[in-house]
Amino acid sequence: MSRKDRIEKTNAARLLDKAGIKYDLVPYEVDENDLAAVHVAEQLGEPLEQVFKTLVLEGDRTGHFVCVIPGGGEVDLKSAAKVSGNKKCDLVPVKELLPLTGYIRGGCSPVGMKKPFPEYFDISASDFDYIYVSAGVRGLQIRIAPDDLVAYVGAGMADLVKK
Repeated sequence: MSRKDRIEKTNAARLLDKAGIKYDLVPYEVDENDLAAVHVAEQLGEPLEQVFKTLVLEGDRTGHFVCVIPGGGEVDLKSAAKVSGNKKCDLVPVKELLPLTGYIRGGCSPVGMKKPFPEYFDISASDFDYIYVSAGVRGLQIRIAPDDLVAYVGAGMADLVKK
């Protein structure tokens, strides 16, 4: 493997290494005009429901928290508010993402944000032997057992997707 082909470890990957958690880094071709999970799933050749997106929300009582949901889904704000102890919540504006988490849109990982936020994974993650989440940069996903990831980040599980 040449140096050019070597995958650079991200902060998220280094944290998982340090914790002794098994995972794979899987690169994919980025389309700056299409950062949707659908594109990522197509590039990976995996079902959309196994490619999860990391969303940062702000609640009216508890402040910021994170929801990790299947790529094709839309977060149910009522469910997200309820599970996080809020009356209401909303997605943070994209411009706040980087200063808040250290990550950009399309590269937001549930692992290794600037500071820890409460995290909640959609219950469907437990249906799979492995799921994909961003490794912290566009063009790189982490393939990991959902139970290992949920335990590592101390996340709750809930039904978070709009029906």
